[in-house]
Amino acid sequence: MYVNDPEAPRYVALGDSQTEGLGDGDDTVGLRGWADRLAEHLAQHHPGTRYANLAVRGRLARHVRTEQLAPALALRPDLATVVAGVNDLLRPRFDADEVGAHLEAVFAALTAQGARVATVTFPDVTLITPLARPLAPRVAALNDRIRDAARRHGVVVAETGSHAVVTDLRLWSPDRLHASPLGHARIAAAVAHALALPGSDDTWTHPLPPVPAALPARGRAAAELRWAAAFLGPWLGRRLRGRSSGDGRTAKRPQLLPVLAPGPRDSARREREEPPRGEN
Repeated sequence: MYVNDPEAPRYVALGDSQTEGLGDGDDTVGLRGWADRLAEHLAQHHPGTRYANLAVRGRLARHVRTEQLAPALALRPDLATVVAGVNDLLRPRFDADEVGAHLEAVFAALTAQGARVATVTFPDVTLITPLARPLAPRVAALNDRIRDAARRHGVVVAETGSHAVVTDLRLWSPDRLHASPLGHARIAAAVAHALALPGSDDTWTHPLPPVPAALPARGRAAAELRWAAAFLGPWLGRRLRGRSSGDGRTAKRPQLLPVLAPGPRDSARREREEPPRGEN
């Protein structure tokens, strides 16, 4: 699987807030996230695994290319994950071709150096946030560009956008932009499965246990209004002020460091740490 040393693989994660780990922990206790979980999965089978995470919240695809690619190449990864583009499609002037070109440049540089590269596709946001209906064509266009660029450079694609379970609200944090701890666990499992890592399988695609009946229409409308006031409003406010949630932030793990694999009890507990709920 790995080009250099299979016993001590070097894994580098590039991206934005999802890869940084928002929704899985916080800035006080620390963020975990799907990339950390994937590194732990690697370490279970390769105890010498070293891992760096260059992702920073709020970053666009062009920032991943201009700010994270060179440091990633300098670390000479055996495995790299590149997940970006959601912040772009939320901007008024979204250009799928431009975003795809930035991601393809990152794919090309990493694979040319010998790294195995993996990425993901994104789900239909209208099934998570009905108010986001205008974004549906953008998500489809972005996924098409990701698949095309990945195909040209031999990049592995975890089709996380193609399974119904990914729109289960229990996999999302209350802001509906970032995965919950359970969602991050599913993303890590999806990428591990796409890479055919030892110990991986397709159970990440399985639906969660049923929940109580959905809210009536009036209750759903009230929930949407609460979400808009708590999360959409502040987000729009930052955009109007030309601010980003990542202003002044740097990568949480800029250097390759050893990874401690969690024990079986830790893994089981963390899989269950997000309690079921019917709506956000």
